[in-house]
Amino acid sequence: MFRTLATLLVSGCIGGTGSGLTGISGGTGGTARTLAFTVQPSNGTADEIITPAIQIAARDTLGNTDVNFAGAVTLSLSANPTGAFLEGTKTVVAFAGVASFGDVSVDRVGSGYTLRASASGATAATSGGFSVAAPSP
Repeated sequence: MFRTLATLLVSGCIGGTGSGLTGISGGTGGTARTLAFTVQPSNGTADEIITPAIQIAARDTLGNTDVNFAGAVTLSLSANPTGAFLEGTKTVVAFAGVASFGDVSVDRVGSGYTLRASASGATAATSGGFSVAAPSP
């Protein structure tokens, strides 16, 4: 009896027989559903690279980084109070579920900027607000 029950339980969890338990054996919650800023944009200076590098992770249905996600993630200005341009590499292919943007900058002074990260097959994310100051003379 125990062996039969164990076989049914394991086959239901691993086999994905419609029990709703598919993916338990792999330790993930399924395919990427949402994007999340794991490193938010920091306040910076106009035309200077935002540091540290902004990072976006693809999250599975349990909120874990989906290390199998290798989609293209695109970054854009969401709230843009000054009509600024986002400069640098705006589309990056995720590696192990994470996209890093190490060369982006904003070209105009302002506050209240936010960024939007989007990718096919995942829900977009919006960053927290940040400000851009004028360069030192």
